[in-house]
Amino acid sequence: MTRIVAGTAGGRTLRVPRAGTRPTSERVREALFSRLKHLDAVDDARVLDLYAGSGALGLEAASRGAREVVLVEAAREAAEVCRANARSLGLADRVRVAADRAERWLARGEQGFDLVLADPPYDVTEEALGAVLAGVAAAVAPHGLVVVERSARSPEPAWPAAGPDGGGLVRTDDRRYGETRVWFAQPPTA
Repeated sequence: MTRIVAGTAGGRTLRVPRAGTRPTSERVREALFSRLKHLDAVDDARVLDLYAGSGALGLEAASRGAREVVLVEAAREAAEVCRANARSLGLADRVRVAADRAERWLARGEQGFDLVLADPPYDVTEEALGAVLAGVAAAVAPHGLVVVERSARSPEPAWPAAGPDGGGLVRTDDRRYGETRVWFAQPPTA
């Protein structure tokens, strides 16, 4: 059973797609959001949740005070589950669901996200993740934070370098929670 850990929807259960997703464990979400609270990264934030699955990460952010959340999920069934979860939790007024591939959605150019959460399926290659992170570098606000969740056995993501027009991401921290590793990155400071 997957449920929201805290906030206005704390304790409420989430539907999970029948197949093809790997929801972030409750323990990892609790630890991650404790860290994000410490960094003051959620309250009143614009949040982008890539590879949303059931929407657990983005919906947790909405429950904890995020102003706006965009859930991006390529699998149609999972995108419908995200919509149903947002409605059942009473968060639909702050949550938008895009049934699209992460790289294609990022190519549309929406910017200004305070927090970007990326929990790609384990079969997403490091090269494909690197291409998505290049798009994330353009989408995240200059003061924003990027969080990437992977298997603890995965190498550190290839963070995009800053170019002449800015962009790029720099790792600021990483944490291991059992079999899960979480990396934190931000745009480079001027």
